[in-house]
Amino acid sequence: MKKFYIPILVLIILICFGACEKDDICIDGDTPLLVIRFYNVDNPTVLKKVTKLRIVGVGQNTTVTTVSDRTDLDSIAIPLKVTENSTGFYFIRNSADVETTDSGGETITVEGGDLDTLYLNYTKIDKFVSRACGYIANYEELNSDLKMETDNWIKDIEIVTPLVENSTAAHVKIFH
Repeated sequence: MKKFYIPILVLIILICFGACEKDDICIDGDTPLLVIRFYNVDNPTVLKKVTKLRIVGVGQNTTVTTVSDRTDLDSIAIPLKVTENSTGFYFIRNSADVETTDSGGETITVEGGDLDTLYLNYTKIDKFVSRACGYIANYEELNSDLKMETDNWIKDIEIVTPLVENSTAAHVKIFH
């Protein structure tokens, strides 16, 4: 009788382990960031750093976390909203805290520097990556809308790649 128990027990163990699925680990499941490179408006093939650059999302009170705050940069990667078809950013050159006095006589700190407002418009497409990762957002038909003012530091914008499906190459060129 014991001879029958061992093969049955081995068969049950094999069936149990054979029914297990491999663990799904998400490796390639990140929504791509929009890559922007900054160029010299007088020599459009030469990269030009923006001094003390600060990026703040329109309607946000904090800086974009994917960009080092108030540093000199010639390239950035920023996230686009996945729930909307437009994302707005304040691009602030020569960003600094400026102390001023309000109408009540109290000293307050405000943002100083050259501020330009840029909206990026797109169509979001969901892409299935895997069971572990689920869906990520890609963006197509990318275009820009710079709020024009009398003293914009951003002089021109060129969409290099209107399809944002990875963060490895530049999608947008900004000339200043």
